[in-house]
Order: sequence, then C-alpha cells, then structure tokens
Amino acid sequence: MEMLWEIALLQASVLLCVSAQHSSHKIHEGWWAYKEMVQGSFVPVPSFWGLVNSAWNLCSVGKRQSPINIETSHMIFDPFLTPLRINTGSRKVSGTMYNTGRHVSLRLDKEHLVNVSGGPMAYSHRLEEIRLHFGSEDSQGSEHLLNGQAFSGEVQLIHYNHELYSNVSEASRSPHGLLVVSIFIKVSEMANPFLNRLLNRDTITRITYKNDAYLLQSLNIEELYPETPSFITYEGSMTVPACYETVSWIIMNKPVYITRMQMHSLRLLSQNQPSQIFLSMSDNFRPVQLLNNRCIRTNINFSLPGKDCPNNRAQKLQYRAQHSVQSG
Repeated sequence: MEMLWEIALLQASVLLCVSAQHSSHKIHEGWWAYKEMVQGSFVPVPSFWGLVNSAWNLCSVGKRQSPINIETSHMIFDPFLTPLRINTGSRKVSGTMYNTGRHVSLRLDKEHLVNVSGGPMAYSHRLEEIRLHFGSEDSQGSEHLLNGQAFSGEVQLIHYNHELYSNVSEASRSPHGLLVVSIFIKVSEMANPFLNRLLNRDTITRITYKNDAYLLQSLNIEELYPETPSFITYEGSMTVPACYETVSWIIMNKPVYITRMQMHSLRLLSQNQPSQIFLSMSDNFRPVQLLNNRCIRTNINFSLPGKDCPNNRAQKLQYRAQHSVQSG
C-alpha cells in the first residue's frame, strides 16, 4: 500500500513537471486563479503560480513579494515623505468598467490623464487602472493585512512611471516602473461617492458575467481618496502573475466605505460567462508574503514630545495607525 502511494506521488509530480515545461511555451497570461475551480480542470492557485510557468518564477522565489502583513510596531517614521499630489487637470475622467473574471476593473480612457507624484516617488506616475478586491464575508477580502487583520476589501489604483516608460506593460517589467495606491474598504451605512458610481445597482448589474463591460463618464478620481494625508509605503511586487518586483506600494491610513448592499452586489458577480456554472468573484486576494527585512515607512509622526522611550514610541504608533486605518 505504501509503495502504491509513493508511485502515485511520483506520477503526480512528474505530471506537474511535464505540464509546467509544456505550459511555459503555450501558456497565456490568463491561466491562473485565486481559488480552486469547480469545473474539474487544473488552474493554478497562488501557491502554484511560480511553478507552472518559468516567466512567473518570482511568484515563488522572489524576496520582495506583495501583499504583506503590516505590523505597525515595525514601521519607521520618515520625515522626508511628502504628501501625495493628485493632478487631474481639474477635469473629470471617463473609463470602462470590466468584469475580468477576477476583478472589477476600471480602465481609464486616454483623453483625460490622472498623474500622481510626491510620497516616496522621484517620478510622476500615471493612473492606468483601478481594481477591487473583496471577500465572501466581511472579515476578509483585502490583500494587505494590518496587524494580522484583514478588511472587507481593498481598492488598488495602479499607476505606471510615464516619465521613464511608454506604457504599463513595459513599466511593470522595469525598475521604478509601478506605483500602486491601496485603500482598505469597510462596510458601512454610507458609501464613498466614487465607489457609489461603480457599485450602485444600475451600474454593477451591467458587469455580472466575465467579459462584460460598461462605460462610465464624469468620474472624479479625487473623490475616491479618503481625507487623510497619512500613508504607509514599502517596496514590493505585483500581486498577480508574473509578480514582478517593480512596485512602490502606498497604503492610505484611512479606509473608504461601501454599503452592505453594494458588498452583496459585488459577491453576486460571476467569475464565469453566462453559459458556465456560477462562481463568485469574491475572495480574489493573494495570501500575504514574507517581509524579508524590508523597511515599512510612514509619514505618520508617532513620536511624543518628551517621550523618547522606544516602548512608548512603538505603542503610540501602533495605537494611532490602527485607530486611524480601522476606525477611520
């Protein structure tokens, strides 16, 4: 019996190895998933991303991977971090909202550009896409954790360095290529006005199935940002294959809110097309990765006048950051 079990394991490992070698040539960018598929065919979940395609090996062997668990007691105050500057040219923007099968994705048109500078950046970065991550229940959904705790969701504004690179694809593979501004989502009685445009019933039902798309106009990107100049920043990676380690992350120190009905509507979005079995898009987050001695910086000045004790500083920081982000 033990011999049969060893043979079965050997066959499985050989099959996976052959599959990985074969798929590295024929595989396309879409062959990955966040969770087990119910159709019966193998699609790699996060723990397999780096094994099935040699172009994605950073997902397994990278040392600066994202997302991470942000331990507020380990953050370092950096007085040289300036506030973020959002430049919309005083204009509203348009974009197309997609059900990609994995995310609610808003891709901006090229007519009205939105640039972000300041913070940890030496260059200006241009907004390319906004993605939503969310859970099947309120206790999970965000990719980043704060002191081990998840939020109900996470908005990620994906920007590329337009001063050095011509498009987001080139920038994603290149040094100082990407900036992602991340904002935690909490469920509340009131909704953020920007997210309200995306998640009201008339809009969200237009993208129920994979590949559905819907055009939105007159959007004010600045309405998406919570009213705080405080943020946390670190160097990391994309949280989807190929997990390139080219991302500067900025996590805003205050959440945005959506209503319970809007969260329910998100959970009714399908990963699949209408002809396929329904599979909720929820829980579309990558598990947290090892920090590996990276520095987590913040512009939150946690020091107290006359209080130089390191223990006091750490406790004050943890209280203020956790209170500000989780309680808003």
